Amino acid sequence: MPWKTLDDMDLNGKVVLVRVDINVPMEAGRVTDMTRIDKIRPTVDDIVAKGGKVVLLAHFDRPKGKVVPEMSLGHVANALAGSLGRKVVFATDCVGDAATSAIAKAGAGEVVLLENTRFHPGEEKNDPELAAQLAALGQVYVNDAFSAAHRAHASTEGLARLLPSAAGRLMEAELRALEAALGSPKRPVVAVVGGAKVSTKIELLANLVTKVDHLVIGGGMANTFLVAEGIEVGNSLAEREMAETAREIRHRAQKAGCQIHLPVDVVVAREFKAGADSQVVSVHKCPPDAMILDAGPETVKELEKVFAGARTLIWNGPLGAFEIEPFNAATFAAAQEAARLTREGKLISVAGGGDTVAALNAAGAAEDFTFISTAGGAFLEWMEGKELPGVQALMG
Repeated sequence: MPWKTLDDMDLNGKVVLVRVDINVPMEAGRVTDMTRIDKIRPTVDDIVAKGGKVVLLAHFDRPKGKVVPEMSLGHVANALAGSLGRKVVFATDCVGDAATSAIAKAGAGEVVLLENTRFHPGEEKNDPELAAQLAALGQVYVNDAFSAAHRAHASTEGLARLLPSAAGRLMEAELRALEAALGSPKRPVVAVVGGAKVSTKIELLANLVTKVDHLVIGGGMANTFLVAEGIEVGNSLAEREMAETAREIRHRAQKAGCQIHLPVDVVVAREFKAGADSQVVSVHKCPPDAMILDAGPETVKELEKVFAGARTLIWNGPLGAFEIEPFNAATFAAAQEAARLTREGKLISVAGGGDTVAALNAAGAAEDFTFISTAGGAFLEWMEGKELPGVQALMG
């Protein structure tokens, strides 16, 4: 790999600045989802085991360069200590005397948590002066926040260029999984892209058709592609003004040798609510007063054949309105088939994006996927083929 990991670094006796993502949901002063906090534990434990002192850098919410008490990382210090099983020393600023005294105060095996980096306007501007102040606090920089890697901020990009740098365990796992999925994948590669609108995923689709062998399009996006082919979709969500763009993407796919898969049958209803009366019809026979809310069982069978012939799967977005029954059937069935093939060692499966993670969890399929990215925007930008500043900085 072109970037270093913790295994490549001498950390003994050194202060290690670790950029993490602990931007967790909170209610009434309590953390309601510990996932992001729990995921940094392997990096913290490995740095301590190698003799380093861990100093955590992170943002919380969007204070926009001002001190907002409600957005202080002090609110997550206790939850962090509980998850890591270590004493956490909190510093009331991420630079200056408050930071240096907290670092000096922390004993062996203890963790320092610096205040919200976004309290400084220079953070989001990638201000060289702020990056230099941060660098003065330690001897080594570790980025374990892939979810923030698409932003060129002082703590994600500027700092990495000032100190010996490496990827943390979470960042390393994410980069290895993404490299296996799109960088140098085992072929054939199939991508599943769902969601409501083509307009939000033009760059993603345009990039994927040049990288994958099969592109499965689902959700409201599929309706736009159907309209582009002259197929009427009744009252369904469809961006009719994007029909020409859909045709251009299909043309690009044909030139690149990528096969696009659209629904062959659909589940339609007159109401968008749980338990609404629904019927399965051919994709060519959507009633004018009905909405397409899911792909049908014949479409799922087609997808299962595509999955069976693939070696690598990338998934972003549901195939239908998975939040409500019975319009979750196609997403769940396809996800469970992908999970089975992965479990049997026949498929490398990588998925990401908020709705995707929620859908795979609801389908009971997430645990069997090779890798689930919780990175959101960074995962999407990677799928779009964009360079991620936080990753590029680790490469020197």
